Amino acid sequence: MKQNVCHHTPIVGASFTVSAMSNHFVDIIMNALNTVDSSKVWMETDDVTTTIRGKSMHIFDVTRAIFLHAAATGEHIAFQATYSVGCPGDSEADVYLAEDDHPVNKSKVEALKQDIAAKFSLYPLGDGDYMKTIYEQIEAMKEEITVSAAHYSTRLRGDAQLIFKNLERAFNETVDAGSSHTVMTVSISANSPSHK
Repeated sequence: MKQNVCHHTPIVGASFTVSAMSNHFVDIIMNALNTVDSSKVWMETDDVTTTIRGKSMHIFDVTRAIFLHAAATGEHIAFQATYSVGCPGDSEADVYLAEDDHPVNKSKVEALKQDIAAKFSLYPLGDGDYMKTIYEQIEAMKEEITVSAAHYSTRLRGDAQLIFKNLERAFNETVDAGSSHTVMTVSISANSPSHK
């Protein structure tokens, strides 16, 4: 019987789905995937999700850019992602850890303004005082975006750039605080008729 081995690796992974409520959904999704520079991450798309792996900064850079490119079409876009790092760790494609710390998409999308609604859940697995960690991250977000309670998650409202910035910060600070396995789930909606 094979035993699970903990690999404490800095490889961050994200598995995400972009859905466009449009007759042109294929073009919107494929254009977003093909426009974004994914050269600093390992990336694979199948019939359910796209998975990327690499340094945290590049994982968030790529997912932010893909979402913003899709949302810039003005169509109703839904984005769902699971971010993860830690034990049981990911050891494949660790060559991407050699990439520099320059996020290649940041300057290309920083001018894109997009009001969004989002929900996120943070899971600092292996952290005995996990609720304290979660509440600290939620409180920190209130300085820049609208935060409210929701069932099984926390609701966020505001500019997409600020929301992604806060999600990335919350994820990384949770890891830096000692969580041996950190998972964060995110659901985002842009241009929805229900926002009006």
